[in-house]
Amino acid sequence: MAKSVIITGASSGIGAALAHEFANRGYNIALCARRVEKLESLQQALTQKNSNIQVITSALDVNALETVPTVLNEIKSRLGNIDIVVANAGITGVRRTGSGDLTIDKSILQTNLFGAIATIDAAVAIFREQGFGHIVGISSFSAFRGIPGSAAYSASKAALTNYLQAVGTELYRKKEIKVTAIHPGFIRTEIDDNIDKFPFVIDADKAANTMVNAIEKGKTDIVVPSWPWAILRKVMPKLPESVIAKIF
Repeated sequence: MAKSVIITGASSGIGAALAHEFANRGYNIALCARRVEKLESLQQALTQKNSNIQVITSALDVNALETVPTVLNEIKSRLGNIDIVVANAGITGVRRTGSGDLTIDKSILQTNLFGAIATIDAAVAIFREQGFGHIVGISSFSAFRGIPGSAAYSASKAALTNYLQAVGTELYRKKEIKVTAIHPGFIRTEIDDNIDKFPFVIDADKAANTMVNAIEKGKTDIVVPSWPWAILRKVMPKLPESVIAKIF
């Protein structure tokens, strides 16, 4: 019987790349995002290439926290048991501290942290009821060291990583419910025209392949790509501010 996965923020970027990777491996997929027209286009592409799987779409704005459990449970009723929920929905934003306008910061924290928490919380409730499941949170390498100009984004991802660690410990004795935190480095997607100015960039499809491999192996915490971010994960918190400023 085919496994099923829910992906939030699936309309583009890493979410869409993950959808393609899971589809290629025979998973039934629920695509969730605000932009339904993008989801429907992706749904068509996935089913044309993989006629043996079921792909459904659901409009979901994770900022509407109270609607998240309803949407996930509706998906469960359509697909049956859910094996994996990927909390991927997120936004970026640049703001230099001191402007006095916290609009960008509030939006980032609302989506990246509270939206992810709402998704994870709803997933845990489903998994406790059905007795198994796998929660995947898409964090960032910036969880390990705050990036200048992206303080709120870095804080949101650090908090998400911490939250996933806590949830994993809560579920430690429930061996059939797994938690994975994924920390991407610089990933090339169609929505970021400036990504190539950064080092160690990889394509989204390659990143998705690595991520799904790790998910299927049940790993709890990974960086993507492993090189050089696995090393930088340990080094970056110790680097002086002058070095971080030059890098970013």
